[in-house]
Amino acid sequence: MASLSNSFFILHLPLLLLLLLLHFSSSLSTTLIEITCKSTSYPDFCVAAISSTSPQTSSTTDTRDLSSIFLSLALSNATNSSSYATSLAASAMTEEPIRPLLRACSLKYAAAGDALNWALRELSAESYDNAFVHASAAAEYPIACRMLFAQQRRKPTALYPPELGRMEEELRRLCTVALEIISLLG
Repeated sequence: MASLSNSFFILHLPLLLLLLLLHFSSSLSTTLIEITCKSTSYPDFCVAAISSTSPQTSSTTDTRDLSSIFLSLALSNATNSSSYATSLAASAMTEEPIRPLLRACSLKYAAAGDALNWALRELSAESYDNAFVHASAAAEYPIACRMLFAQQRRKPTALYPPELGRMEEELRRLCTVALEIISLLG
């Protein structure tokens, strides 16, 4: 009888250890995310952004992975913003004086995407200073887009599209959080 209970224990020990490891790993990643996000300028936004990613992504246990997640989220935003500006510029509903501004904005967001790709490359090479520089540049491009519209303020039709403004703000926050996390790396 003792032999049967010993073999049951031995057979189920790896499963028990795996479950404990998964629980411990999940607690570790949650703690890392909470602690790291609390150290940023936008802690609630940080946690919400991580929560919006896939479960595997939000179970990271590494600060470098967290910065990579935010750079990737920012890259997705920049790509979507560029596409949005391009589609607005091509829309028949958009007045002609606004179209060149939107095309220029599309290029600014595309440049932000390029800078974020470089930031991701530098991050994987553990060149944190260079990753920081590229992420900083990415945060600046959308501001140039807004400035194009501000310079045209005298023209009543040159209003900055509200959805593009929302996308710009989200990109700024994503880049800010990414920069703050990169700063923790070294």
